[in-house]
Amino acid sequence: MSARSFVNVAALAEHIGQPLGHSPWMTLDQARITAFADATDDQQWIHVDTARAAAESPFGAPVAHGFLTLSLLPRLTGEVFNVAGITTRINYGLDRLRFIAPVVVDSRVRAAVTLSGIDDRGDGRHLVRTAVTIEIEGGDKPALLADSLTLYIE
Repeated sequence: MSARSFVNVAALAEHIGQPLGHSPWMTLDQARITAFADATDDQQWIHVDTARAAAESPFGAPVAHGFLTLSLLPRLTGEVFNVAGITTRINYGLDRLRFIAPVVVDSRVRAAVTLSGIDDRGDGRHLVRTAVTIEIEGGDKPALLADSLTLYIE
């Protein structure tokens, strides 16, 4: 599956309000969860203690940090679409974020992306708004819903 390509921001803007597609599936394994815990100093047992999580967690196994799942948005959305002529993409923030369901270790996730809007900020800068749903393979609820903001610079 390759990313959908647009020749410029104007071509992307023709798709406001439309789904842009899905990223490939990505597995969130224990090594990635542990590395995130180490990087953020969030060593809560529900993420890193596999024996205790198996015995005491309501999920029967460790779960990924919500912020780990969130941190994958740039990678996963970049696998959905790209725009030619953009020199820089800057994470600008989120208008809304909800963590809906936990991501159990070794689950596969992907991003479903819809283009919500584009604001021209002048000087070759465009604020691109996307609605991103991180889906869990086989899950009945998504891991998270985010209204993501990215500043594109030409």
